[in-house]
Amino acid sequence: MLTTAHEITLEKLTYGGDAMGRLPDGRAVFIPFGLPGETVRIQLTQEKQNFARGEILEIIKPSPDRIDPKCKHFTQCGGCHYQNLPYEKQLLAKADILRDQLQRIGKIENPPVQAAVASPNQWNYRNHVQFHLTDDGKIGFINARGNKTIPIEECYLPESTIDAFRNDLQFESRMNLERVSLRSGADDDLMLILESETEETPELEIEADISIVHIYEDHPVVIAGSNALTIQFLGKDFHVSAPSFFQVNTPMAEKMVQHLQTCLPVSLSNTLLDLYCGVGLFSKFFADKYTKIIGIESAPSSCEDFAINLDEFDNIELYEGAAEEILPALAPQLSQPIHMIVDPPRAGIDKFALDAILQINPQVIAYVSCDPSTLARDAARLIKGGYTLQQVTPFDLFPQTYHIESISIFTR
Repeated sequence: MLTTAHEITLEKLTYGGDAMGRLPDGRAVFIPFGLPGETVRIQLTQEKQNFARGEILEIIKPSPDRIDPKCKHFTQCGGCHYQNLPYEKQLLAKADILRDQLQRIGKIENPPVQAAVASPNQWNYRNHVQFHLTDDGKIGFINARGNKTIPIEECYLPESTIDAFRNDLQFESRMNLERVSLRSGADDDLMLILESETEETPELEIEADISIVHIYEDHPVVIAGSNALTIQFLGKDFHVSAPSFFQVNTPMAEKMVQHLQTCLPVSLSNTLLDLYCGVGLFSKFFADKYTKIIGIESAPSSCEDFAINLDEFDNIELYEGAAEEILPALAPQLSQPIHMIVDPPRAGIDKFALDAILQINPQVIAYVSCDPSTLARDAARLIKGGYTLQQVTPFDLFPQTYHIESISIFTR
């Protein structure tokens, strides 16, 4: 059944990196590495009742936008999706996809999506890269089909310090490592992070002067150097531990902070709630603009970093735990006026946390999203709860990939 070939025309790019077309029976079919307007011969790889997935056998009529990819692993590696599309067209596509998700999932008519903010670097922008190991110990990435690790000889996404060191990494075959990460900090400092499912510390021989940390069940053990990097950001230093999350595209994260500084009507008579606050990236820039900052974060290492990064301020409260548990208990104690920054993981805001947000009823909510579909779902609930979506601005933190970061401003 799945071996049948079809000739179709691709209509549009969709969230997840695929191009969508229609099969003769009218079902949508999703095709990786295709571009809108292309006529392609495809074979199906998966069939469902309402849709199918396939792969390109031949491009019969290419898009006039199609360009040659920079990396020889493109289409085999699952890391990049848009290297075949000029960068300015990637930005237009991402704004369109964000708009489409808000309309279809959020049922928002004419969502106020702004032009996407371009990354200063469309290559070599990542300060943190996660690798997997092949069976013979080579570093690589999960392939486009998601079923095995392929070794890589080149990659144009990491910052130059990471890319230069990447080639020196050699591991023994079948080492019990889930993931291997490289992260860069100030002054070209590097950290190698080894994640495994066993407590036993991996044995390594590395000549370079870098920090090496082994993480097992969220417990970091320092093998060499330090357990944290300093990352410089808009003139401020951030202490970031090995397990802690930090935005991977530093110049773009700076643009996001500057955008929030222009969008939030800051006032010293207000309280700012920083939900999913991480290491304090946003709180640090607003601490002297509000009477009080309240951070909520579930990751212990990020909470420790937050405390270090905001140590100079005495108007800070930090609650460690899940937003859906802390917010409902906190709500009755809060006095208006309140502003809120929310930066949830891909899953979006937990349902009970969102109930509590509506109960707290902040004047303004800045929603930092890394997933348009969960943003659309949550936006629909906020609008139903009495909020107006003022603007949505996409920020391209991840050039060459389908990922879309955005900041939405809601006012009541």
